[in-house]
Amino acid sequence: MPSNLKVAVVCSSNMNRSMEAHAYLSKKGVDVKSFGTGDKVKLPGTAMDKPNVYDFHTTTYEDIYQDLMNKDKAFYTRNGLLHMLERNKRIKLKPEKFQESKDKFDIIITCEERVYDQVLEHFDNQMISLENTPVHLINIDIQDNQEEATLGAFLASELMSMFIKCEDLDNEIDEIMQEFEEKCSRPLLHTILFY
Repeated sequence: MPSNLKVAVVCSSNMNRSMEAHAYLSKKGVDVKSFGTGDKVKLPGTAMDKPNVYDFHTTTYEDIYQDLMNKDKAFYTRNGLLHMLERNKRIKLKPEKFQESKDKFDIIITCEERVYDQVLEHFDNQMISLENTPVHLINIDIQDNQEEATLGAFLASELMSMFIKCEDLDNEIDEIMQEFEEKCSRPLLHTILFY
């Protein structure tokens, strides 16, 4: 599936959905990066009112892994967070915040409407660029659990393979998106933004 398209996959904390898609797409040869849009990296804790919260700027996946191991190894092994962090450590050093990235992409895939809105807001707050390079922002709603993250990675890969096969993405994207929605029974959001 290799192509010259640069792709970003974005969820809230750059831990589960975006990282699963990042792993899957990179194995398929896609030039992909992943990000989060939240203020902090948030993971479930041992109680609903006690989430684990980390800073995007200073915390590595290894730091989070060690912290959870020290807090309750058995619990975080059972709920899959330690396994998820092991995968993340193999892909990159730490969670990254989308709003701080200087990279430019052809396609940005978000994993929930709230994240889609945060990316839109980020572009609205940017200085006007003289380059006027288009980027397609697409949302596929994916619940934040391991099963849905895996399914979401397959869906992102399917959509990317359709994009890569087309001759003129900018002119064919509407038809591709409609075909994808019908095939996968998932509604998509799409807009074109400019760098």
